Amino acid sequence: MSNPATPRLVSSIIAAALLCVVAPSLHATNGMNMEGYGPIATAMGGASFAYDNGTAGLINNPATLGLMEDNARLDLALGILGSHIEVTSPATTPNIFGVPANQTAKSSATAFFMPAMGYTRRSGNLVYGLGMFGQGGMGCEYDANSWRGLGFGLKNRTEVSVGRVIVPLVYKVNDTLQIGATADFMWAGMDLKMAMSGNQFFDLVMPTSQRFGRASGSIVNSFGQILSTLPAGTSVDYAYFDFSNGSQFTGEARGYGYGGKVGLLYTPSKELSFGLTYHTQSKLSDMTAKGNTLSFQLNIPGMGQMPQTLTGDFRVHNFQWPAMLGGGLAWHPAPHWMIAADIREVFWKNVMKEFSMSFVASGAAANGPFAGQNLDAVLFQSWKDQTIVQLGAAYEASDKLTVRFGGNFGNNPVPDTYLNCLFPAIVKTHLTAGLGWKIDARASVDASFTYGFKATTVNGSGAGVSHSQTNAQVMYSYRF
Repeated sequence: MSNPATPRLVSSIIAAALLCVVAPSLHATNGMNMEGYGPIATAMGGASFAYDNGTAGLINNPATLGLMEDNARLDLALGILGSHIEVTSPATTPNIFGVPANQTAKSSATAFFMPAMGYTRRSGNLVYGLGMFGQGGMGCEYDANSWRGLGFGLKNRTEVSVGRVIVPLVYKVNDTLQIGATADFMWAGMDLKMAMSGNQFFDLVMPTSQRFGRASGSIVNSFGQILSTLPAGTSVDYAYFDFSNGSQFTGEARGYGYGGKVGLLYTPSKELSFGLTYHTQSKLSDMTAKGNTLSFQLNIPGMGQMPQTLTGDFRVHNFQWPAMLGGGLAWHPAPHWMIAADIREVFWKNVMKEFSMSFVASGAAANGPFAGQNLDAVLFQSWKDQTIVQLGAAYEASDKLTVRFGGNFGNNPVPDTYLNCLFPAIVKTHLTAGLGWKIDARASVDASFTYGFKATTVNGSGAGVSHSQTNAQVMYSYRF
């Protein structure tokens, strides 16, 4: 006879899965990673490698899933992400953006909702299951009338998101050692509305410049030929890259691929445990966005402003998520207390050397002499590897209430020179807190709150960037 709870369980898992598939872009603060995954770990500074933090172990250290004492567990979580980003035009005018000095633009992208789910089941010494999580991302949005619109009413917007569907398998070797691994199906999405001033665009196309990137292709060649036929004093007002669907749930450009993790957990005593995990670099396909636009505007003496919009297809090349190596411990120094500490190394250097995209104009007559031509653009990134220290503590205040707190500390992997106002990821320090409440023997609720302290810098173009963040998560758990 079937268990009457089974249909309800299956419905819950399917509903959560659908929510996760359309999860919005994330505004992460350990580079493009979140400062923690799951409210139990996040409340403790993100430390997660050496103790039971629920099904978030799917994305943290899969070996910790072997600590599950029940036959099965279902976690349903929701995160609320609030980024606070401001950018200020360079203190000198005129400047590379061609706008007045010391103008401030605030990102209007300040609240995003992130669902997640995980289900695990024990069968003897094995634990298996399924989970869906948002891995991370970055992005912002500036009003068309801010200085980022360059005086031409150009909205600037970015959203980058990466998510995972994760299948784990964990094996209990003996009473002190657990090993685990996951297979991860990954997807990536991106929106981009990026305005470049004429000076920025020429920096890309002139071989004698190219401080911040480079551009080439038949569109660049044709562009140069057209300029050579126009009157002296002709200038370029802007170039505008635009592939964005404006959706909170999926990017206009999309790619798919896979990754994986391995982990182990060693528990020499009831008071002490050690965890170690390695997350592989992703293997994502190029992200493609068809039927979008590349625009530019010429300012010709005696003729005025002449805009041109080309329709075609964008492709973002070789965007990958970095590998990560991490280790940690969990220690119970006294009854009702646990202290956790992790250190992780995120290998951004291997995957964030540059941001590369291409555009191919369609053969439409409206594209004029640019029909069928291409543009290849690269923005230099040169990110550094990132070391992150995560510290936390938990105190069981009663049989029902657990209080948690911690801190998260990492170096900024983004060089000031190549920091783009549209891709801020510079927060370095977080304070975290949260609690857990046992509703009954089977059900519980956990919550976390984190504050990412404001980080400020000036990029290679002289623009000031500041970024702070407040995030919250809540999770309902049911044990079978």
